[in-house]
Amino acid sequence: MTTAMNTAPPPPADRGADRDTTARMPPEVPLDSATLLQGGKAVTIRHNGEFYRLQATRQGKLILTK
Repeated sequence: MTTAMNTAPPPPADRGADRDTTARMPPEVPLDSATLLQGGKAVTIRHNGEFYRLQATRQGKLILTK
């Protein structure tokens, strides 16, 4: 019994496919919640044409609502 063998050379490897694209992005800079809230308890954020409310609770947690 004989089997057919593929004699064609393998296609060239796509060297860009294995690269992590996030490696080229600048590092994320954390923002302090006090900067966002500017001394208040809540702030309205517009994102992609929609409005969201970021609110600090009495327990020091953050709630984001649409």
